[in-house]
Amino acid sequence: MFQGKKVKYLLYFSAIVAIGSGGFYIIGGDEWSIIDSIYMTIITLSTVGFGEVHPLTDSAKILSILIIIFGVTGIGVLIRTFKEEFIQIDLFRKNKMMKTISKLKNHFVICGYGRMGAVIAQELHNKHLDFVVIEMDDHKAEHIVSKGWYCVHGDATSEETLISARIENATGVAVVLANDQDNLFVTLSMKTSNPNLFILSRCSIDDNQSKMIRAGANKVVNPYTAGGHRIAEILSKPQVEDSISVLSPIHSSMNLTLDEISLDNMSKYEGVLLKDSKFREEYDVMVVGIINQNGDSIINPSPDTVLHTTDTILLMGDTSNMARFKENLPS
Repeated sequence: MFQGKKVKYLLYFSAIVAIGSGGFYIIGGDEWSIIDSIYMTIITLSTVGFGEVHPLTDSAKILSILIIIFGVTGIGVLIRTFKEEFIQIDLFRKNKMMKTISKLKNHFVICGYGRMGAVIAQELHNKHLDFVVIEMDDHKAEHIVSKGWYCVHGDATSEETLISARIENATGVAVVLANDQDNLFVTLSMKTSNPNLFILSRCSIDDNQSKMIRAGANKVVNPYTAGGHRIAEILSKPQVEDSISVLSPIHSSMNLTLDEISLDNMSKYEGVLLKDSKFREEYDVMVVGIINQNGDSIINPSPDTVLHTTDTILLMGDTSNMARFKENLPS
């Protein structure tokens, strides 16, 4: 249908250009060349306001008026038609995406595409996991779709929006809206819709953490507090190069930490076999990887692996045990 309209409009404007150019050429006489006639027709259609190529006779002025009436009116109709078609295309694209979202299962939902939501979305994308972002801002929603991600354009505090994101089939949700009140309300609404849903909620004020938990959140993260603790830890313990929390959406009591720790200035581990390092015996943590000074890595190293102070180890364990180990690191 759209292709047929394009052909009709092309023929329509071709006819106006041909008739207008022929008219100026005939009316103008010897002074008007074919190029002059075509140029005059085009600038009249475009209404750019350039001066006439040659002084216009009354007949030429009448022809200009007719070109403006039929040409400019036609352009207006063309613009309106294209706008309607683009709206239809955009609506078709959204309906297609919503149909795909309706079939998702065991996916993740991100409520809010602020700075934190954007990082979460990128991480899930890098892990090739299915996820849906709920975002109310028009520009952010367009940006999400432009990246090829699923987006429900709506208010996360609305039950209808949550249903559109298929909360009942989701595995986990990150509630990272702009304020704690909305996060609390959405957390409560989601837990009511899907009691088995793993919910990680963001809070800006520590006093609201207990409220989030009572509302149904499995984990509550204050990015300012968490970021501050991490910066302070790295500042006071330079050996800690990176730290990752490992959360299970099924077993919420499991709270593990994976730390990347340099053995620099820890001479007691130089030349020691991994089985003699007593990481497990003294702290109940385990080495799951070793990165040597050349950047080569060993995953799940054997007990007979020799440690060196130039190594960086990947140490994993319960958060409390890891904290106890890091307390004994040299400052």
